[in-house]
Amino acid sequence: MAIKLDMLKCFAAVAQHGSLADAADALGRTPSAVSMMLKQFEDHVGAPLFETARKSRLTAVGAIIYEEARREVSHFENTVSIIEGISRSEIGYLRLAVTPSVASAVLPPIIQAFAAEHPQVQIDIRDMDSAAIAHELRRDRVDMGIGSLPEIEGMNRQELFSDAFGIVCRKDSDLARDWERLTWQAMQKETLITNGLCEMITEPEFAPILASSRLKVLNTSSLLSLVRAGVGVTVLPQMAVSDLHDELAFLPMTDVGARRTVHMMMPRSHLLMPAAKAFISRVLAMKKSGALIGAP
Repeated sequence: MAIKLDMLKCFAAVAQHGSLADAADALGRTPSAVSMMLKQFEDHVGAPLFETARKSRLTAVGAIIYEEARREVSHFENTVSIIEGISRSEIGYLRLAVTPSVASAVLPPIIQAFAAEHPQVQIDIRDMDSAAIAHELRRDRVDMGIGSLPEIEGMNRQELFSDAFGIVCRKDSDLARDWERLTWQAMQKETLITNGLCEMITEPEFAPILASSRLKVLNTSSLLSLVRAGVGVTVLPQMAVSDLHDELAFLPMTDVGARRTVHMMMPRSHLLMPAAKAFISRVLAMKKSGALIGAP
């Protein structure tokens, strides 16, 4: 007969409590069932494990086996605890890829709420542009992405919000003086610093302005540093600069219909770990309640 985990649990409980009755009470079994399981274990070992029938003192062999049994039972109970924690999303690992504007303006309240609900989940947040997010999703290097993402086969895509494009310039720029009547025509004399999101703007009036630009910066922090330095102006969605409090201004435009749409994308639900499913539920709940910045 092979040694079973129940044998080790019964033996360890008897050794710990010093009596069959107390061990049976701790295990939720009858004393006779514990005694029978212990007898089977001793028969398999081929030597007595206790010096007396009262089970209050271990033999030399019993003491050595007790240490091994206790270690194995503890390991099993710890494994069960980990598995149950993962299934309840109490522990686990979550890999997120987000665009810079999402990371700065949208993600903080989501992470704060999720971390409070699931304090043992380890969260890995990667800041990258939308093209890189799609690349990482296709290769299963992240659990989900948030950005301006195209449809990807095998993935679910959920719209979170959209925001309008506008000009970002220094507050002392000539553009800022007539911002209420700002159109693409006003951009003709400006040096445009393009970024990865400019290609989402399809208005015909913007096409020649985009084509004439000789500067392109993908990193938002570097882009805004150049604008602050007076190198030029740029065009960004409003959420990307929602926390501007310095010398820069975001100017809405009267003839801009283009909007940036932000999606949350993840593999089909049956492929997601519980922690990822819980995170999605948190994001969608915040969207429904209007707690997401920029949510409709």
